[in-house]
Amino acid sequence: MTRFHSVRLDKDKCKGCTNCLKHCPTEAIRVRNGRAHIIDERCVDCGQCIRICQYHAKIAMTDPFEDIYKFEHRIALPAPSLYGQIRHLEDIGIVLDALKEIGFTGVFEVARGADVATRAIQLRLRQPDRLRPLISSACPTITRIIQVRFPSLIHHIIDVRQPVEIAAALARVEYAREHGVKPEDIGVFFITPCAAKMTSIRNPLGQEKSDIDGAISMADVFARLMSHIHSTDHSQRQTAATPYGIGWANAGGEIHAATPRNSMSVDGVDNVIRVLEEIEDGKLTDLDYFEGAACPGGCVGGPLTVEINYVAQNTIKTLRDALPEKHPKTAVSAACMNAVPLYFDQKIKPIHAMRLDESLAGALDRMEHMNAILEKLPGYDCGACGSPTCESFAEDIVRGYCTEMDCIHLLKARLNEMALHIDNLSPEPAKKGEASQ
Repeated sequence: MTRFHSVRLDKDKCKGCTNCLKHCPTEAIRVRNGRAHIIDERCVDCGQCIRICQYHAKIAMTDPFEDIYKFEHRIALPAPSLYGQIRHLEDIGIVLDALKEIGFTGVFEVARGADVATRAIQLRLRQPDRLRPLISSACPTITRIIQVRFPSLIHHIIDVRQPVEIAAALARVEYAREHGVKPEDIGVFFITPCAAKMTSIRNPLGQEKSDIDGAISMADVFARLMSHIHSTDHSQRQTAATPYGIGWANAGGEIHAATPRNSMSVDGVDNVIRVLEEIEDGKLTDLDYFEGAACPGGCVGGPLTVEINYVAQNTIKTLRDALPEKHPKTAVSAACMNAVPLYFDQKIKPIHAMRLDESLAGALDRMEHMNAILEKLPGYDCGACGSPTCESFAEDIVRGYCTEMDCIHLLKARLNEMALHIDNLSPEPAKKGEASQ
């Protein structure tokens, strides 16, 4: 089954340089016939290839800003990472006002959804029968990596909906009540820092249908916002979120808010994968909660942001520290907790992209064949064959996607053998004395 992917390839710009395939966490990219190809079932839309491609051949597909005008009533859902994109920002309310000035009729902070998600996580952490460590479900890239590479850890994923989904549902209910309109007449648009969250709207995780009508790139919205932000020094409204909800924008913000007893926060997709390997191997059984963010620094470092992630992290920290102390535990009402669904209503299922064969016997045969091929390969992991590693190249041969002669090192060795064989078949030149007789 072909899934929706927000990360796309512009083949006209691709030079076949192999940089992207070396950085893909699920080995979803191959270079064939001089162009990159994305393997649908392996791609998790993390955006690593977008960051690394110097030719801009990898792009993120988000909704155009003009789509908001399909609705008479349109709500902006600003991710808290948006505030981190604006240097020297002191008042979040200025951003909220500016969003209404550029075309939205309502604004609902995703940070408020993070506050509610914090409470939902705390309730789950109190349940001793929950499998440990619980793994955060906030980053859709990490959830999909678990589906593809670590299916045995799926049951560890906490069943709390993403803050943006909670925010979208609350925004629709609140706006409909305040304005006396039907919920279906309201368009809800997420201002996203990453491509993976666009994918999770089209292919929801843990729920049948997303409450979000579209996702607009943060970089696209940023340009429209700036002229309005700098035109005023005073805001008409204040943030309704707690400093903890806003802090979710940075890596570690979720743990800082939910305060699990024994927890770990890791950012950067390669670092997260190393920890997931440790969890899978049973080496972190004393851990209560694991927060993994694919992007460096957390959501502030998403591929659709505009600011350096270190600067953005500092801006978020400054904004958070300037707000009055208020914790989700007391700020989020019982009515809010009961207003919309907070937990998954569907199970997250594994994606068997790594499976060699449907049957165990067939998979074992292919694995044996793979190992035999792997013994012949040089182990350089150079990527010249178009596969990211020698192991993935052996797998591609077994799957019938290429042949051993696509490895330039094996090809060179074979050509040397042929040259030597031809040389041995050639008659020896006659000696000078023998030729004169």
